[in-house]
Parts: sequence; structure tokens; C-alpha cells
Amino acid sequence: MVGGMTSSFYDAVGEETFRTIVHEFYRQVRTDDILGPMYPEDDLEGAEDRLRWFLVQYWGGPAEFNARRGHPRLRMRHAQFRIDTAARDRWLELMGNAMATIDKEQLPDEHRAAMWEHMERVAHMLVNTPDQF
Repeated sequence: MVGGMTSSFYDAVGEETFRTIVHEFYRQVRTDDILGPMYPEDDLEGAEDRLRWFLVQYWGGPAEFNARRGHPRLRMRHAQFRIDTAARDRWLELMGNAMATIDKEQLPDEHRAAMWEHMERVAHMLVNTPDQF
């Protein structure tokens, strides 16, 4: 607690944590057979910026996402992509791999658990396509 105010999640873990997680996630997306085709090759850096801005803002950092893109409206922004449970599971796998690159000093267990719970909730919410059997 600083000056009678509690710090945000963002303040506790720092910008670099978000930068690293998002970068490591997109490093894997480039060659992924499920997620890779959803991203234009010439805009992976833009996608990386947008996800980082979103996460930073969500966790109490600067509202860069809203300033540059408006309200997140995640379901609407992802409606153009066919997201089934395989895509959801792969997204979570790659995000889990990315989060695993951050040590416990930088992302303590309680923060890691909160972040992972958010990642899972959002990934499940964005499924918009029935599985093909």
C-alpha cells in the first residue's frame, strides 16, 4: 500500500511482464497450424500490440487500448474468426507456454493464478463455432 492506496495488478507485475507474455505467445502463433492462419502475416506486430494494450488496460495499466481502438468488444472483434474448442484449447496452450516463461519473482503465484483464470474465461467466451465431428 502506497500513500493509502493499493497498487494495481499492473503496478505489481510491471509492463515488462505483459510485454514478454504477449511476445512469447505471438512467437508461437507464427508457426501454429490452428492459430497462425487466423493472423495476417503482415500484422502480427499489430496484433501483439493490441493484445498487450488490452491486457495492460484490463489489469490496471494505461488505457492505451481504449485510446487507440475504443471499447474492447471482444466477441464482436473476434466474430470474423472461426473459433471452436480446438482453437480455444490451442490458444490456451500457447498462452500457458508464454506465461511459463515468466519467473515467480516477476509473476507471483497469486497473480499468475488470477491472470490464468482471466485467460481461461475469455478463451471460453470467444468460442463461436460448433466443433465439427
